[in-house]
Amino acid sequence: MPNTTFLDRAGAWFLESGIQEPNGGVARYYLADEQENRAISTEITGYTISTLVYLHSRTHDKRYLNAAGRAAQFLTRSAWDSKLRTFPFEYSFGETTAPALTYFFDCGIIVRGLISLFRVTGGSEFLEIATACGRSMAQDFAAGNSEFHPILRLPEKDPLPRGPQWSRQPGCYQLKAALAWRDLHQETGEKDFLNWYEDLLAASLRTHHSFLPGAEGDLVMDRLHAYCYFLEGILPHIDRPEIAHTLAAGVSRVASFLREIGPRFERSDVYAQLLRLRLLAEGAGGGPVDRLAATSEAEKIAAFQFDHSDRRIRGGSFFGSRGAKLQPHVNPVSTAFGAQALVMWRQYLAGEREFSSTVLI
Repeated sequence: MPNTTFLDRAGAWFLESGIQEPNGGVARYYLADEQENRAISTEITGYTISTLVYLHSRTHDKRYLNAAGRAAQFLTRSAWDSKLRTFPFEYSFGETTAPALTYFFDCGIIVRGLISLFRVTGGSEFLEIATACGRSMAQDFAAGNSEFHPILRLPEKDPLPRGPQWSRQPGCYQLKAALAWRDLHQETGEKDFLNWYEDLLAASLRTHHSFLPGAEGDLVMDRLHAYCYFLEGILPHIDRPEIAHTLAAGVSRVASFLREIGPRFERSDVYAQLLRLRLLAEGAGGGPVDRLAATSEAEKIAAFQFDHSDRRIRGGSFFGSRGAKLQPHVNPVSTAFGAQALVMWRQYLAGEREFSSTVLI
């Protein structure tokens, strides 16, 4: 395979930067201008597990599995609330005055991370808690009519009042989290999990048209990130003509908005999500990849990763930029999505045309 220095750097950042705290949890991001990690995020820890498992699959370096194991044990042994049967939004060592919350989306990402490690190691603890969390997602967040509250307050598990931000509302983006149910069905055989995914898939296909732009100005960029989650969520059924059409139209729509807004505000994760979706769409029998656009997206992704003297930055990807000003967040999700997108692009250029959506971080 061609040179993958970007992958090695990203992997080293996850292992050596300190973004993973000694207890195994992973910070939401490293804030470069203040030189400190933000609070541990259970969602980002889940994403990191999936990333480390992916890095191990590409390199066979056992350090990645060891780090994934520490992250998973933090989730199952420290963050998991066995009484409430859920994961809190953030994890704090001390007392906090902020209200405790749990997110539907975050729980799905955590479940997928635990299952990805279970599939490699067979650790029953990971599947057991992932299964319990998957059930609580369906029960506790249910809002009726195939809709799920995005956020609950703990310990009451009351829905947090909804707001104008997409993350404070239910929507088609939640379908990526619902992939956790599909994964759980594959591992447990429980039909309820598959039914819950299929119900949310049907609802998302009915409602996704109104998600974009859904906001004004630069706020649309954040919605592009979330809309890509919807497109990722439909991938298991890309063999259906109507879903293949939805994916192709969605890729085109995201690309159009990205070209329009990018000069003012761009997110590295959106470039990575879009490139991955392009490659997956062609690999599943869709139209050919727009090579000029894909090349530009790959260059953009690479430009957000720095070979820096500071190990806390070196190999990580910055979240985004506003005009010519780089945002100071060195972000685990941006790093993970970017590294995977660039690996897939190198594979594509080397002649590989078939990609499995099951390994999508």
